[in-house]
Amino acid sequence: MKTVKILGTGCPKCKQTIERVNAVIKEDHLDVKVEKVEDIMEIMKYKVLSTPALVVDGEVKVKGRVPRPDEIRKYLEN
Repeated sequence: MKTVKILGTGCPKCKQTIERVNAVIKEDHLDVKVEKVEDIMEIMKYKVLSTPALVVDGEVKVKGRVPRPDEIRKYLEN
């Protein structure tokens, strides 16, 4: 099972990222654990300066923007 973390403090783009990730998981019937990380100290551990950020299995894949559904799919299916 893949683990996805969405890093962000609750801004509209962070919420949009969560919605997109959850939509892809639902559409593709993926077995993925999603975690929302809002704590600044935890976010800084990933060396992310701009949010939202998408972390898959501990690796930062996207930062500073909302990923497209096709990008999310690529990261979750590999």
